[in-house]
Amino acid sequence: MPAPEHDLELLTTAAGTAGEIALRYFRKDPEQWDKGDGQGPVTQADMEVNAALEQTLRGARPDYGWMSEESADEPARLRAERVFIIDPIDGTRAFIDGNSAFAHSIAVAEAGRIVAGVVFLPALDKLYTAAEGQGATLNHAPIAVRRKDKLNGAQVLSNRAALERKHWPSGVPDVERVFRPSLAYRLCLVAEGRFDAMVTFRNAWEWDTAAGTLIAAEAGAAVSDGVGRAMRFNAPSRAHQGCIVAAPELHAALLRHRSG
Repeated sequence: MPAPEHDLELLTTAAGTAGEIALRYFRKDPEQWDKGDGQGPVTQADMEVNAALEQTLRGARPDYGWMSEESADEPARLRAERVFIIDPIDGTRAFIDGNSAFAHSIAVAEAGRIVAGVVFLPALDKLYTAAEGQGATLNHAPIAVRRKDKLNGAQVLSNRAALERKHWPSGVPDVERVFRPSLAYRLCLVAEGRFDAMVTFRNAWEWDTAAGTLIAAEAGAAVSDGVGRAMRFNAPSRAHQGCIVAAPELHAALLRHRSG
């Protein structure tokens, strides 16, 4: 079976293909429809990217399992040694609105952990990559998290809901909230040291977090679900109970503040 670094080459090539397809539709009013059940919109571009990724990735690694936001779940993935975890377009609403901050998130999980991951923002020409134990890069240059240890004044990527009083028994922390539409991109912005932390307490789908959490961890971040537990991937539920990512000291401070 190919090593994670060889998988990373495959994921990077596939991300380039995904970006070419997405940019053909970007700001061109692609066909769109609602998936129902509160799942939000999907576009012709999402589906074409998904098909191209499946053809490229599964064609190269036919024994790998498959999990994608835009594919029906396949129980066989639970028995596979390695599994592709894919979000064809993370930030579909942003894509529809003509916002450049949408991403392709592509990862490989092995025995519950992510061993290779790519997040590509083709409209911004930003390619984040990581393989387990190999560090993280942005456009092939090494990246690292900010080494901040205090909550006060920290720049935190989150939605408004994450800073509601109900999540913080000892009071909402004095932080600067910033938002980007793609969760995968938020994770990578922490990895490259642009922001101090990323926090969400909503259920986080694996396809949104798989690649980005590895990139952040390889850049030196501590990574957990919303209550501090390790994140294991390729689970039956396909989701985690939130996600917290920050430099280790700040991550610990966030958890202490949550616990009251």
